[in-house]
Amino acid sequence: MKKSTANSLPTIFNRVYKDMTKDGLRLSFVANREYTLAKDRYTATTFDDYLALSFAIRDRIVERWIATQERYHDENVKRVYYFSLEFLIGRLLGTNMINLGLFSEAEEAAKDLGLNLEELRECESDAGLGNGGLGRLAACFLDSMATLGMPAQGYGIRYEYGIFNQKIINGYQVEFPDEWLRKENPWEFPRQEYTVKVRFGGRVFMSNDPDGRLRANWVDTDDVLAMPFDIPIVGYKNNVVNTLRLWSARASEEFDFSYFNSGDYERAVYDKVLTENISKVLYPNDNVSQGRELRLKQEYFLTSASLSDIIRRFKMENKDLKNLPDKAAIQLNDTHPSIAIPELMRRLVDEEGMEWDDAWDVTIKTFAYTNHTIMPEALECWPVSLFERLLPRHLQIIYEINLRFLKEVSSRFPGDNDRLRRMSLIEESNPKKVRMGNLAVVGSHAINGVSELHTRLLKTILFKDFYELWPERFKNITNGITQRRWLQKANPDLSAIITDAIGDKWATNLYELKKLLPLKEDASFRERWQRVKLDNKKNLAQYIKKTTGVEINPYSLFDVQIKRLHEYKRQLLFSLYIISQYLKLKKNPSAAILPRTFIFSGKAAPGYFTAKLIIKFITSLADVINNDKEVGDRLKVVFLENYRVSLAEKIFPASELSEQISTAGTEASGTGCMKFMINGALTIGTLDGANIEIAEEVGKDNIFIFGLKADEIIKIRSRGYNPMAYIEASPALREILNLIKSNFLSPVEFGLFDPIINNLMYTDYFFVCADFDSYCAMQDTVSKQYVNKTEWTKKSIINVAKSGKFSSDRAVREYAKTIWDMKI
Repeated sequence: MKKSTANSLPTIFNRVYKDMTKDGLRLSFVANREYTLAKDRYTATTFDDYLALSFAIRDRIVERWIATQERYHDENVKRVYYFSLEFLIGRLLGTNMINLGLFSEAEEAAKDLGLNLEELRECESDAGLGNGGLGRLAACFLDSMATLGMPAQGYGIRYEYGIFNQKIINGYQVEFPDEWLRKENPWEFPRQEYTVKVRFGGRVFMSNDPDGRLRANWVDTDDVLAMPFDIPIVGYKNNVVNTLRLWSARASEEFDFSYFNSGDYERAVYDKVLTENISKVLYPNDNVSQGRELRLKQEYFLTSASLSDIIRRFKMENKDLKNLPDKAAIQLNDTHPSIAIPELMRRLVDEEGMEWDDAWDVTIKTFAYTNHTIMPEALECWPVSLFERLLPRHLQIIYEINLRFLKEVSSRFPGDNDRLRRMSLIEESNPKKVRMGNLAVVGSHAINGVSELHTRLLKTILFKDFYELWPERFKNITNGITQRRWLQKANPDLSAIITDAIGDKWATNLYELKKLLPLKEDASFRERWQRVKLDNKKNLAQYIKKTTGVEINPYSLFDVQIKRLHEYKRQLLFSLYIISQYLKLKKNPSAAILPRTFIFSGKAAPGYFTAKLIIKFITSLADVINNDKEVGDRLKVVFLENYRVSLAEKIFPASELSEQISTAGTEASGTGCMKFMINGALTIGTLDGANIEIAEEVGKDNIFIFGLKADEIIKIRSRGYNPMAYIEASPALREILNLIKSNFLSPVEFGLFDPIINNLMYTDYFFVCADFDSYCAMQDTVSKQYVNKTEWTKKSIINVAKSGKFSSDRAVREYAKTIWDMKI
């Protein structure tokens, strides 16, 4: 790209780009407000001004977007296609300004126009396209692929209603629709011309084609139209713009005239409403059969539409689909899109006339599978009866894949019927089920875990049989996060002092942060570091006061656990520790206890009773502690409702202690731990997921590790875990459980928390009781070290300096080299 001069504009690919200056943005803003929105400075609302600025930024993105896509087509490049049911992309205005290198120019332009840039940015809705870490990882990977200049495209669903909006009412989670598209989204482009058909149901019959070969015919189907909406993904200061294509379900017919003419107007549009439910809401409640059916429909809708698009694009420049793996690498982000494997087989065999063995070779070479969890619910097993009804041809293909696969297993391990049963794609239960995790492994040339521990568990437990069959297919690629979003955008003040000290290369090479290490001995640098953290804490304290009414002490330790509510993440363990501190103060009000603010945030799945009860438990605990005048500001508990990307960007920069306390062996990786780390928080955690690798990077003196290890838990579980033995051995835990049993936290609703108590005493599947004393002891160590501000600040600097490994740029490079066969 040529540099701007007084007499020329930047050019790339023989194009002249719009002015990238403050004045250029200001003129674009005014033009868009007038000609696109038909508003002036008197009639424009704040949201109108947000749109006008977004359109001004978007104009500069579009130029680069078109040029990028033209180059991909002209060079007939190999592309990565990232299939994910979730893309938690958050707000895009700030990210796009940063990646274009226009943030300060936009800030100055807004100031010249009498506008506040932060107020405009607050107008943007969080895109409701994801639930948690899975979707946020996908968003980070898209950012990294664009920044690395990699030809890539994401495929997802344009959910009309995203993950629900969470309100805490009387301490309970209450779900409300997330109408993120209620107002105009300036970042999406409808592409009606690329609408494709997706089929469901029907029947299959066999016939001979003109060459006498037997062919399957899938007929009498119920058809749905998939219409794409494109969102540009901007690389960091490199003029590369990739695409996230999201599919929206449309009815093949607007309404049924026969019902309309007979006066049954409601029935006339019934099929349209039912069809468009497919992309209506993110992850329906699958506790009921209709929810399970809709979930499978969503997964097939995504994969079928995306494969249609990929094959269409391939045929524009290529002829023989046997060469598809040379031009397309499809990454399955967890098990959800694995139905793509039989779908590609159907396309190649039934529609393209390819022989089975050739089609299977193409399929395996094209697909790769990332497993994100060993939790059973995420591996997905669908009833055979549901497949027969919704996707009859795909069930036939899965049976054929399974038949051929089991023959291969039998030849390698003759007489091992138990192995055949475990590895089969069909679970011979009542009812029979299709094992989608097994299908993903069998149909992919590479299977990867997302942390070293997780990959080891895949090889030794979850997919042990498959690893023994195909050890070369299994790889580890530890997850990562984009520093452009989680440090540069979320924490601009910390970013500024880092850049002042070591330069700005860290924005594209996070290992550059190692240059901070000597600065931990610089008193003036430590003072600036502490000041930034305190300012971030004060900002979060103001937000908490505004949104919850709770006034917190910004000089207290901000002890934070923000993540999806699940028993294995052990928000309950954190809560029990809080009670222990409260009881110490009640017994001795003058006790020297480190002032702490305990901050929770996260959503529970609507049908997950226990997780929702844990939220009520936390909020009840907060009510008691926050209203106890004897405790004052030494302890505060806050549950911030409606956790989302934009809220996370407020919390991470202010955090000091990162709670990564999942039961060892249950968290595949976790990326929240990395976001805390890059913002200078220290970690207290188990040897689980990425915690292990963080500990390796920072050293044992700069992280707080406690609890049982994964192999120890396996051994204890195998011989029979008795939580009561640990309760009897821990006076503190026994006292806490007795307090809860006495209805201290539920004086109006007697017995409310009995399910929690009974679970801890008699089941405790996630070893809360076993780890409690070890956790409290490590928290005591935290308290002792926190009071030494100099040493704590040094540890904070070390954590940031050693975070280089945890960039999504590094992760994407590893995928490119070891799985996608892509050169960067």
